[in-house]
Amino acid sequence: MIVTTEKGEKIDLNKGIDLSIPLSNDADNPLAWYVKPPRFEPVMEDEWIGEVKQGGAVNFRNIFFNPHGHGTHTECLGHITPEIYSINKHLNQYFFKAVVISVSPVHKGEDAVVTLAQLEKLKEYDSVEAVILRTLPNTPDKKSKNYSSTNPPYLDVDCLELFNQKKIKHLLLDLPSVDKESDGGELAFHHGFWQVPENPRFDRTITEMIFVPNEVEDGTYLLNLQVAPFENDASPSRPVIFRLF
Repeated sequence: MIVTTEKGEKIDLNKGIDLSIPLSNDADNPLAWYVKPPRFEPVMEDEWIGEVKQGGAVNFRNIFFNPHGHGTHTECLGHITPEIYSINKHLNQYFFKAVVISVSPVHKGEDAVVTLAQLEKLKEYDSVEAVILRTLPNTPDKKSKNYSSTNPPYLDVDCLELFNQKKIKHLLLDLPSVDKESDGGELAFHHGFWQVPENPRFDRTITEMIFVPNEVEDGTYLLNLQVAPFENDASPSRPVIFRLF
């Protein structure tokens, strides 16, 4: 199905590209923040069991997971505020013009950092609401990696200047956090992006632990940002992009 935007751009809705990493019940599930793997367990009550292969009539499983540590998730400012604001209530639009930008984090001592200078190409795009960052090298192990205690790359707070200038509302990246893994709880980028506590931005979201396939070219896309309807600061999400042509 081909649709045309008000600006004459065309979108093939049959060719969406899913950037999410699925939640799985095996060793291939990515991990971060020192959490244990997700658990999918059949419900057992008296002599009843919720698993067909064990004699049950249906598969009926409990799933135990952490949205921040177990894969692709979208979070709102409730992640860092005393009151746990809900992503389900504050993300109420789902389509955005987005730009994919590939960056090679710069080494600074023991850290690898995405810098403001690397995002200069963002200035070439107008009316963009979302930025999708793909870090290089873009290896498949991002979809199953245990990031805990690895000091993954993160974003320099100087990047906020450009995001504010371009009025970016949604930031997506293939890392477990926009901030350094161990920063003493400062979370400088989180606070700056959501402008907490001075001027809380309820209209901004951060989506972490995505995977952008190598065949996706840098450039503009239509982003459909889907979240599971959890009343929580973060929720498992499925960002899907469509090429604009």
